[in-house]
Amino acid sequence: MSLRYDALVLGAGQAGLATAYHLQQRGLHFQVLEASHRPVGSWPLHYKSLKLFSPARHAALPGLPFPGDPERYPSRDEVVAYLNAYAAHFQFPVVTAAEATQVLPDDEGFRVMTADGQTFFSRTVIAATGTYRRPFIPAVPSQELFRGTILHSLAYQEPSPFSGQRVLVVGAGNSAVQIAAELAQVARVSLAARTPVQFTPQRILGRDIHDWITWLRVDQLTLGHIRRLPSPRNVFDHGVYRAAFRQGRLDQRAMFLQFTVQGVVWPSGQEEAVDTVVFATGYRANLDFLRGTGALDRRGEPIQRLGVSRTVPGLYFVGLSGQRALASATLRGAGQDAALVVGQMTKRSNAREQQFSH
Repeated sequence: MSLRYDALVLGAGQAGLATAYHLQQRGLHFQVLEASHRPVGSWPLHYKSLKLFSPARHAALPGLPFPGDPERYPSRDEVVAYLNAYAAHFQFPVVTAAEATQVLPDDEGFRVMTADGQTFFSRTVIAATGTYRRPFIPAVPSQELFRGTILHSLAYQEPSPFSGQRVLVVGAGNSAVQIAAELAQVARVSLAARTPVQFTPQRILGRDIHDWITWLRVDQLTLGHIRRLPSPRNVFDHGVYRAAFRQGRLDQRAMFLQFTVQGVVWPSGQEEAVDTVVFATGYRANLDFLRGTGALDRRGEPIQRLGVSRTVPGLYFVGLSGQRALASATLRGAGQDAALVVGQMTKRSNAREQQFSH
């Protein structure tokens, strides 16, 4: 009989590593499978200038502080180094270059197959692959006619290839504004969105906004509270981004209606030639390995509540946006989401053991 783990964690980014920490703390027998060659998730894929929107003190996973000045805003590469060090510090059992391709329920739990032909057996599976490897580009009329370049923000790295171009960035969130402001240094850039950008000061009364969010426990509002909140896209700003708009280096426009061969058509009816359109329009759940299990809805989204599958017993999720609270799917929220899911998994396992012992 092949070795069967208490839990298999799929993904070794921030969600998977936080889950590994809580599994280790409970003394469970588990394995982490990671598709890439390092336990750092999708962070190396993001644009080079990316910085966290929260200070380092709010960016730590459980059990290990983020190194350096807690007031600074860590870069992409600093996050990569921290995650790599985190996995090494706790010596988690991570198998790299092991992309899960299919999860199949069996009589004792699950069989998990990987792209390199391995098969793993486990009583439970925790899908922690998040969303950042499945970028979403909305359908825009006549998109197939456009002869310019269309790319998602995940494919954007730095501004130099776009020097002198006419560029549109689609989106109204932090990444959209940060990329648009950076591109505006070398290109003519407009930010196109269905709703205007909503700016929030990065610092209030001398403290970072995330300090206030943490003290007031706003980021711990439950899923039910989230649904009752208004949903503007808040862009945290030290004043740099608003200055770019005021100085005319960057402008906001209502979303264009359609593409043309050479560019786009604006709501006014005006046609404009455009070289490149960058969609900073988010991501969707990266869970193709669960297809056929009944765990996903028609859109490929998990049928779950608070990280617990509602259709497949023994299946759990960590790292989904809005999974538990406003902080879910962030570095600062991963630890608490993982703690809740591992607690629920352990509770179910204990109940099953008691059932079979009677």
